[in-house]
Amino acid sequence: MSSAIQRMRHGPAAGRWMLLIGVSLVLGVALRWCGLPAGFLLGPMIAAIALSVTGAAVAVPRVPFQLSQAVIGCLIARTITLPILTEIGAEWPVFLGGVFSVIAVSLIIGWLLTKWQVLPGPTAIWGVSPGAAVAMTLMSSAYGADARLVAFMQYTRVVIVASAASIVAAVLAPSAGGGAGSWWPSSVAGQGGTLLVVAVGFGVARLLRTPAGPLLAAIVIAALAQDLLGLKLELPLPLLTVSFAFVGWGIGMRFTRSTLSHAVRALPAVIASIVILILVCGGIAVLLVVFAGVAPLTAYLATSPGGADTVAIIASSTHVDVAYIMAMQLARFFAVMLTGPFLARMLTRWSGYHGADRA
Repeated sequence: MSSAIQRMRHGPAAGRWMLLIGVSLVLGVALRWCGLPAGFLLGPMIAAIALSVTGAAVAVPRVPFQLSQAVIGCLIARTITLPILTEIGAEWPVFLGGVFSVIAVSLIIGWLLTKWQVLPGPTAIWGVSPGAAVAMTLMSSAYGADARLVAFMQYTRVVIVASAASIVAAVLAPSAGGGAGSWWPSSVAGQGGTLLVVAVGFGVARLLRTPAGPLLAAIVIAALAQDLLGLKLELPLPLLTVSFAFVGWGIGMRFTRSTLSHAVRALPAVIASIVILILVCGGIAVLLVVFAGVAPLTAYLATSPGGADTVAIIASSTHVDVAYIMAMQLARFFAVMLTGPFLARMLTRWSGYHGADRA
């Protein structure tokens, strides 16, 4: 692959785009075949990093990148169903304790990584934030962190946490099946409504100019349309694949050799922090089992610090309380979105970090 990149380095942009798309497709399929839910985001991101650090970068158009954020917002909004919101309301003290325990642990780890100068400023704190990996990466850039390193941390965590959760699920519960999604929409009206939500979310974000606007606007609008108007959000795999690819390319093309070198140097500390986070979250799950009477695997997946999409796929393939798991994952996601910017700034100041946060 490196020789092909070198030949394309000074060639026309069309040739570099063809190489980028081809390598992204191969890597995405390979990662999905390995069972990684975020394969079609990671594959394009890795391909973009390879082109960027070898001097064969291409410019990712801003509009498709932002529209892709809105599509991912709709994907997240599909989990915000009325049964899950009811579950949160009925057991709010348990959810409050579980959610903020995991957030507190991740913030302490992020603060230590910043204090020990493993990673710069708010990057470490956003990098360990236990929300949806795509959302945390996109929001981190809007709030002053280095999205490249945040993406590196978030998806290293996704791989490790998903692997650990899959092993625990296989040991504690038999498989219950579960599909990965459909290639084509089952409802033309649902697909049209979903695309309208994407367009409106994109338009609102452009008007308001809020950080991570397309993502957040689409989440709110799609959730309201789904729960109040009965819209069935249709996100066929081709649409998701293209959206993941644009987000992956947008992040990957920002990498430089120095950024990649920094990420590699930080890898041992990042892995150690992830293992610690998994173990502590496992301890919180034990508390839910003992004091709240939650089934062990349900408690483990509910407190798992992986992305909500990854946990949803694992949960749907085992005999667990999916609504309980997704309710806690969703509550934690919104808690991180609401408190993340403030806490990242506060903990960065407490760590004594004063330098620039861009590699």
